Formats: sequence, structure tokens, C-alpha cells
Amino acid sequence: MNTHPYLRAYMAGIFAPSVALLIALTGFIVTRLVLHIPIPVERVIIFPMAVVPNAFGIWNMLYVWSRPHQNLPIGVYGALLPLILVPLGAIGAICGGFVTLGAQNFTLFHAISVPYFVVVPQLFVAVAIYYLVWKYIVGFLNQVVGIA
Repeated sequence: MNTHPYLRAYMAGIFAPSVALLIALTGFIVTRLVLHIPIPVERVIIFPMAVVPNAFGIWNMLYVWSRPHQNLPIGVYGALLPLILVPLGAIGAICGGFVTLGAQNFTLFHAISVPYFVVVPQLFVAVAIYYLVWKYIVGFLNQVVGIA
């Protein structure tokens, strides 16, 4: 009997970012429609909705596939994912026109200026969050579906 471990790995992987994106989209809609802050939600949410859940699912499939060959804990494995997604998101934001690079800072939506030194701690925060999500949520779901 074929138990489809990669399909189960993909489904376990996409759960957490899908729920998080529903919450984020609700926040964007409230911010735009209730608080009347002009955030171009259509342009901003496309990358996370299209890429992040699929990246989580594919990354979990790669984890299940590579598990016999390496002993990397799932939290550490998941913490590597933002090191791929953040540069892709930055490139997409620059190409999309809502991030402009300057000498000392970058500008979001032609209105918000953020110094570069703020980005490095945020990357560490992202890595820590991904570590916790992968260790506790994706790892738990992998156990539930029987692929851990």
C-alpha cells in the first residue's frame, strides 16, 4: 500500500502559513477598510499567499526526503527557510515597485523610510519564529500524519 508520505508532508507543511496568512489578510483588510490607511494589499499579499505556503510544503517534503541522509532537527531545518524566502521577497518587492533602495535606508510604498540596521534584527526574529513554528507546529503535524 502506498501511503503517500510526500503528500502528507506537503499538507502538514502548508497548514501553519495558511492560517497565519488568513490572520494577516484580515489585518490588512481592517487596516485598509476600517482605519482607511492606503495599503496596496493586492500587491503586498500576492507573494506571501502564493509562495510561502508552497515553500513550507515543499520544504517539509525535502525534510522528509532527506531525513534518512541527515540528522538535522526539524526546527533548525525550518529556521533555514527564511534565508531563502527573505531575499526572494525583497527582490519581488523591489521589482514590484513598492520598495526603493537608498544609500542609508529603504523606502516602503514611497512613504515609509526604514534604516538598513533595522533589517538585521528582524531577520534574526524571523529565523527564531520559523524555528519555533517548525519545531512545535510542523513537527507536531508530521507526527499526527505519521511521517515524523
